[in-house]
Amino acid sequence: MPSEHIQWFPGHMAKTRRLISDNLKNVHIIIEVLDARVPVSSRNPELRKLTGQKPTILLLNKASLADPQKSREFVKRYTDDHTVCILCDCVTGEGIGKLPDAIRKVLHERVERYEEKGMTGRHLRAMVVGVPNVGKSTLINRMSGGVKAKAENRPGVTRNKQWVTTKLGLDLLDMPGVLWPKFEDQIVGENLALTGAIRDDILDIEHLGLILVRRLRALYPKELATRYKLADTDGWQELSDVELMTLIGKKRGCLIPGGHVDTERVANLLVDEFRAARIGKMTIDELPPLPEKKAEAPQKIEASEKFSEKEAHEVFTEANPESEGDNA
Repeated sequence: MPSEHIQWFPGHMAKTRRLISDNLKNVHIIIEVLDARVPVSSRNPELRKLTGQKPTILLLNKASLADPQKSREFVKRYTDDHTVCILCDCVTGEGIGKLPDAIRKVLHERVERYEEKGMTGRHLRAMVVGVPNVGKSTLINRMSGGVKAKAENRPGVTRNKQWVTTKLGLDLLDMPGVLWPKFEDQIVGENLALTGAIRDDILDIEHLGLILVRRLRALYPKELATRYKLADTDGWQELSDVELMTLIGKKRGCLIPGGHVDTERVANLLVDEFRAARIGKMTIDELPPLPEKKAEAPQKIEASEKFSEKEAHEVFTEANPESEGDNA
């Protein structure tokens, strides 16, 4: 049986980190794609170290699968004077149209310099990064208007960098998905496994099913009960995670000869239905605490690579108009 400690960092990911560092000088901005269901767990802490002071657009992708209220809260939390966050869905196309204008607004000084020199047709260059299976290649295909990057619903498909030119005045550098060598918090590894960022064939699916049952009964008990017809008379709130998964298996007919529950089948059912949002639109990460303000002076960066708090708010409200008027 595979280890219950979830970790995945194959050799090609170390190569990807070097590719990111080596190609940073060739781009003007970073587009980091996150999974809106796990906006904390899918944000690779090493990417922030690798990309340094490059201006960043965060895309909360797979919005159609995530909790809408929590998504709006994460968008606000992640937008600051150096980063803009946009809610999107690369499959449906929701929110993607806001990205080119947001990039130009962030890089407005560079764009103005190009225009002053008569270089109005010069493309801006962006590096697209993120954890595996988060939708980077789907984003690139959506923006380029064709199948330029190989995209499948499993991690580890993209193994090499690839430049893709779009008709939007943007050149996109597609990078392979990359994790980090050690998850300090096992909840991060569990969340990445639940959302498909880690290869299923290295996981114990029954253990993953129990993790999901535990997470959903704590965060979305009503949706869990509705989907699997769990009644108060079943006493399901008092059952252990194993007992609850067994009860779900009985209700869904996941049985083997002798009337016993096929726990592997139940686990696969739960994970598949969670990933497809059949149980409900869910976000299983909690908002991170607000960062403490540091007293030290900020590092000096190019004016074109930093924008004011006012400009950050303008880009945020233009990219996410439905959030205007919400409480922060």
